[in-house]
Amino acid sequence: MAEHIEVILRSLMAFTILLMGARILGKQLISQMNTIDFIAAVSLGSITANLAFNTTIDIHHFLLAFFIFVFVSFITAYISMKNRKARRLFAGDPIVLVQNGKILEGNMRKMRYTIDYLNQQMREKDVFNIEEVLFAIIEPNGNLTVLKKPQYRHVTKQDLNLPAPSETKLPIELIMDGEIIEENLIENNLSNHWLIDVLKKRKYKPEEVAYAVLAANGNVYIDTYRDHITSPIDREW
Repeated sequence: MAEHIEVILRSLMAFTILLMGARILGKQLISQMNTIDFIAAVSLGSITANLAFNTTIDIHHFLLAFFIFVFVSFITAYISMKNRKARRLFAGDPIVLVQNGKILEGNMRKMRYTIDYLNQQMREKDVFNIEEVLFAIIEPNGNLTVLKKPQYRHVTKQDLNLPAPSETKLPIELIMDGEIIEENLIENNLSNHWLIDVLKKRKYKPEEVAYAVLAANGNVYIDTYRDHITSPIDREW
């Protein structure tokens, strides 16, 4: 029983220090990772997993290894931020795979990249014909960036000389899970009275609202708990 309690305590400690490490290293570690981020994530995950259940090794050895990896990862990230050459060394360079509709086989071989995988990533970018591509670049984090030739790009309002509404703000969340987000109202010089008035006009109470947001164009989107949909779809046919 004592060993079970030790495993529970070690697991809670492993979770806590992994959360601390992730907060120290920033959001990039849990988003699209480059090589250094991948090494750090795998190493920290392995250390904390062993901390949780490997009771044959002292806790302070795990903690020492963990914080060494966090420190090294933090230092490499800092150096990369300050020095472009170091950034290229640690993360690598973007590599062009397609240029003016032509696949660059030499660069493909360097990346050990197959045509099948290139086609898959192209389809994910809504590209089914490589001739439409001006440049396709593999980024250091493994993502494929595609720039289509001008004649295949989406038409914008600017292309058609049409007026476009100006948007200078992000959407503002007003209500979430039936609770008014007071800090958002204060930060954006909005009043409770204004929000309640908007809800009254639509015959809602705050507790009936699952989510409400003020869009950049000034419209208020409101989603209530009762959707009034008689036959909700719960799966894709």
